[in-house]
Amino acid sequence: MTTHRASKNPAEPGRPVERAVVAGLVLAVGAGLAWIGGMIYTIAGWAG
Repeated sequence: MTTHRASKNPAEPGRPVERAVVAGLVLAVGAGLAWIGGMIYTIAGWAG
């Protein structure tokens, strides 16, 4: 029969992945803001 060991802290090996996820979210938010700005600029150009 195998013994049950307490699992290691899951946050420690996940740090690089967490950083990658945060970086991806920051880039996605930046791209979204740029897209919205481009749409506003385009619509303003049509109206003018």
